[in-house]
Amino acid sequence: MGCLAGLGWFILLVAVVNIEAQNKPPIKINSKCLGNLLRVDVSRLGGSFLEVSAVINNSSIILTPSLSSKCGFTIKKDHLGNAVIYASVQNCFAQNVDDKAFTTKLGLRLQSDNVVDKFYLVEETCYYSSWASREIICKPNYMEVSVKKAAPNDYNLPAYPYSDPRKAAEQPMDASLKIATVVFLTPEERVMQVDEAQRNGYGISSTLTRLVLRSPNPSRETYTKDVAGVPMTVLSTSIIFEKTKLTKLTTPLYAGAACPQAQGGVFFTETSIRWFLPRRIAPLICPKHFRLLEVNMGVDGRKLEATEISARSYSLTLDDLYVIVEIPIGAAGCQIKSHVQDGQYFTSYMIELMLELLWTEDDTNEDTRYKVFLPVETPLQLQPPQVIDATVPKEMMFKAFIGPVGFDVMLKNIRSPYEVLSLADCFARGFKVFDNMSPNGCSKVYTVEVPFTDRVVGQMKEMGVTIYTLYLTFGFLVLPKHAPFTATAYLRAKLEDIAPPSVSGSCDDKNFYVLVKYGTKGFNFQTIMGKRMLNESLAQQYGIMGNDTHFSLIVPSSAADATVEAVASSSIKSRLDVTLRYPKTNKTIQDFSLACNFVTKLIECFPNGTITAMAITLESVPSLNPRRLTLRDPACGPTYSNDQYAYFVFTANSCGTTRKFLPNMMLYENEISITDELELGKLSQSKEPEFELKVFCYYDINTNQAMGFNSRPRRSEPYADDARGEMQVEMRVALDDSYSAFHRVEDDPITKYLQQPLYFEVELMGSYNPKVSLELAHCWATLEEDKMSLPQWDLIVNGCANSRDPHPVIFHSVLPKGRVHYPSNFKRFEVPMFALAEDKDNLNRQVFVHCEVVICDVRNPVDVQCSDQDNTMKGQKLAVSDDPGFKNVTSGPIIIMRS
Repeated sequence: MGCLAGLGWFILLVAVVNIEAQNKPPIKINSKCLGNLLRVDVSRLGGSFLEVSAVINNSSIILTPSLSSKCGFTIKKDHLGNAVIYASVQNCFAQNVDDKAFTTKLGLRLQSDNVVDKFYLVEETCYYSSWASREIICKPNYMEVSVKKAAPNDYNLPAYPYSDPRKAAEQPMDASLKIATVVFLTPEERVMQVDEAQRNGYGISSTLTRLVLRSPNPSRETYTKDVAGVPMTVLSTSIIFEKTKLTKLTTPLYAGAACPQAQGGVFFTETSIRWFLPRRIAPLICPKHFRLLEVNMGVDGRKLEATEISARSYSLTLDDLYVIVEIPIGAAGCQIKSHVQDGQYFTSYMIELMLELLWTEDDTNEDTRYKVFLPVETPLQLQPPQVIDATVPKEMMFKAFIGPVGFDVMLKNIRSPYEVLSLADCFARGFKVFDNMSPNGCSKVYTVEVPFTDRVVGQMKEMGVTIYTLYLTFGFLVLPKHAPFTATAYLRAKLEDIAPPSVSGSCDDKNFYVLVKYGTKGFNFQTIMGKRMLNESLAQQYGIMGNDTHFSLIVPSSAADATVEAVASSSIKSRLDVTLRYPKTNKTIQDFSLACNFVTKLIECFPNGTITAMAITLESVPSLNPRRLTLRDPACGPTYSNDQYAYFVFTANSCGTTRKFLPNMMLYENEISITDELELGKLSQSKEPEFELKVFCYYDINTNQAMGFNSRPRRSEPYADDARGEMQVEMRVALDDSYSAFHRVEDDPITKYLQQPLYFEVELMGSYNPKVSLELAHCWATLEEDKMSLPQWDLIVNGCANSRDPHPVIFHSVLPKGRVHYPSNFKRFEVPMFALAEDKDNLNRQVFVHCEVVICDVRNPVDVQCSDQDNTMKGQKLAVSDDPGFKNVTSGPIIIMRS
């Protein structure tokens, strides 16, 4: 029989052994009571052999096929290496308590070539008290009937079942009555003593209230009968009880069963399995009138509720003659068994169906519970694995599903026209190969993913697209016989040639150079420099240049969008982060980082004892406020500072500078750090590293300089030649207070509302001398381009904001950043509004701003002090040369409008 395929059996062995303590099993064992049956599932056996035995009082009795049918056991191992054990709760070895609680102990011994024998003990107690008058179990290897014993006054019953007026016993049969004889009511009646019947494979036992008879299926004493077109195996007996051998007081008890033969009443279509079980099983029902009380169906011994039957698309119906079960082929609960014939893949579907009927006979009011198990296997069907192409070209990966195939199928290798790859080779090459259970749980599907970049993938370009092709043959084996078969996949994908936007870059000793390519879709993305969006103003500041395919930027290493990673004595390591992203989806296209070392003099030591030092914020200390940095003397703060830099100018004999004498030189040392206790507390709370910059200068002591000269008498007194020079000074109007972008000349006239401030910058052009300082001597505004025209409004007087103006000029500090190398060559100021009190009714007029500038020499200082300038300018001494030489600059016209 197909349901028993793959079972291995030993000859009957009975041995007394010491039951080993249970180990933690590598296999999975699960037991469950199913009414009058116990089911034990044993999985993960692999290639191991499973030996099953019944355990009684430290004795282990191996369950052979004959002993199993005699004692109520069914053991089968499927083609997947899993085992299922069914045991009747009234099996020969069960411990019975009042016919209500039944305890079965099983020993499972695992044997394999590579593993030492392991023994596992399974013990389960099943509680079953809802006994019917008669209970019949039909299993593939045995038939079991359990009947309620008759009372002593009922022993004069007729022996032939069709005239049996059986009655339910109200009291147990006299305990002195013993089973003596079994009469098999076959066409050829045969009488056996109990011990003879047991030797012939029958199981006969008597409990307090019930008689149990078990017969191998089939046996010599059974016969075949056609019941409503369904061939059934019939067992009919009369069990004779005797009180003693001397007093021939006997009583018979009828016990019979009728079970469908293998595949009896089963019909197959291309899509379904149909099982017809006679509604009236004539050999078991004596009277003409009976009532069918319950009909239940199940799978693998478990009854299914109506909702689960519907969910699995099963069908259970009744007509006048049959109980009909219909199962779609491939529905949940089945198993696929694989076969190979002539290199082609075939499958058969296997399922163990169960029907349970409960009926009562009208004249006796006795009920019968009838439970039949029917393993069903469909004829072989040709089922070559299907290949489903699930490739998404933009993922640059071929993806295919191959299947379904049974769980007994293994993928061994994958062949291309050029090579054969084992699964290990596939994984090493970057292929992804894995299997998933199909939705019905009966089969599996293999998934294979191959990158377009692998050498097995063909490529061909035509008309702006790339065509990728993949030809693979999958080599399968059906276990355990390792029968081979193949499936072929030809996959094809088209991908439009799309190049995404990209960023690249390089560095020189001062700047980052960034190149952004648009890609095939053109300029449809955003560019983020550091943390700022690249707008038109920022792009102009970084000198943007480009065409239809790309644009380039030159970003100074000291730009605000660059991040300082590390500082050395003569260089800084700075990084520029550039991100491209799509504005609609906010999806990042590329993150690009360019880090370079830039030669920078952070510390300069001048011969006159002046020392300059620049402290730069680091990425590792983001909370550092450079404005709070000081030298050793907390009163010596930075001369210039912003969020990125702190610039210190001091002399070697000030600000806590110390001096050390070394051989042939002197060492002056200072340090820049945070001394503010509040700032120190913030840094410690943030767990950031401390910031400290050592400042040191070496001066030679005993250096000898050789000098050569010749002397001769002076022929004439010295005199000075006249010479002419031109100061190139330019005044511009900035867009905002960052002074990073300016109004262009072609934008004139500039239009501003009265409430908007104006930002002016004055630059000494072409100067590279840090000892030259540009100063604003006098600035004023006029309505005419002529600087001498009237009226005039004083903005800056003698280098200071006009103290009589209710909205005075605001001076802005200039720091060494970007295009500014020498801050002393620049002046910046802000005009909040014009106080045109004399002409308030006619403000929509043009205005010109004029400034008179002077060049100062730091070697000839003159004290000039303003009391209401910006804090960064307060107390600063302006050094004016003996012959300063003034220069006038003009900006305008500027249209002032009322809001």
